[in-house]
Amino acid sequence: MSQPLIHAEGRVLAAIDASLYGPSVAELAAWAALRLSAPLELLHTLERGLKPAAADLSGNLSLGGQEDLLARLADLDEQRSKLAQEHGRMLLDQVRSHLAKSCGVEAKALQRHGGLADTLLELEPGVRLFVVGKRGEHANFETGRLGGQLEHVLRAVHRPVLVAARAFKAPQRFLVAFDGGATTRRCVGMVCASPLLQGLACELLMVGDEGDATQREHLAWAKAQLEAAGFAPRASHLPGHPEAVIARAVGDLGIDLLVMGAYGHSHIRTMILGSTTTQVLRSCPIPVLLLR
Repeated sequence: MSQPLIHAEGRVLAAIDASLYGPSVAELAAWAALRLSAPLELLHTLERGLKPAAADLSGNLSLGGQEDLLARLADLDEQRSKLAQEHGRMLLDQVRSHLAKSCGVEAKALQRHGGLADTLLELEPGVRLFVVGKRGEHANFETGRLGGQLEHVLRAVHRPVLVAARAFKAPQRFLVAFDGGATTRRCVGMVCASPLLQGLACELLMVGDEGDATQREHLAWAKAQLEAAGFAPRASHLPGHPEAVIARAVGDLGIDLLVMGAYGHSHIRTMILGSTTTQVLRSCPIPVLLLR
């Protein structure tokens, strides 16, 4: 049997911030934790602030004036740090209270200093599933680009990552994007082995040449695997560019959750030129479960 989609032990860890995606991340993580019967932890990270540089002000200030200014800057930096920590605690408390009342889920809270990707990687051994937002609180929504931290996270961690959409809706129908390769074959095995998606309506999509006998065999294999695991998948084999076909199928089939392979860890070319993963994340307004 393939390695399970979610490890048998560990928690669901949701990265919470003050962005528009924050509530959706929390509710999607609670949904996943309930389906997995797993503990839920909410994480808020604080980027380490830069200390004031000891600039050469000798031409403008006396020695005493320089020391006084640097001391005041240090005090201001400390005050900002304390305010950021207090804001983070308040945010986590509000989310915990909301989940307890609306979902009946009791979550633990954790606040850490450091970058999000590094923090998640450090915590990864005890995690079954990460839940993050498509964009963070500092992202420019008008550009349509993904949050910079999200791409770092997806390239860094090894556990499954569930990327939340802007609004939460409990998934009822999911789509597996399948290409017959080793990664997506593993994705099918993971879906079959996990309780996360059991009982949901299943769609299976391969983008390619329907006349290709090898592709048809791959698609038949995936369909058989899902059926053996208790799903009733409808299989589609469509031509075109993967990112465009997947995005169109999500809308046409009423998909609530997309399952697909994540980035590789050493594909320099995709880091420079982008990838199907990036394009689909940008275009699909639904949660995406990314597997390796």
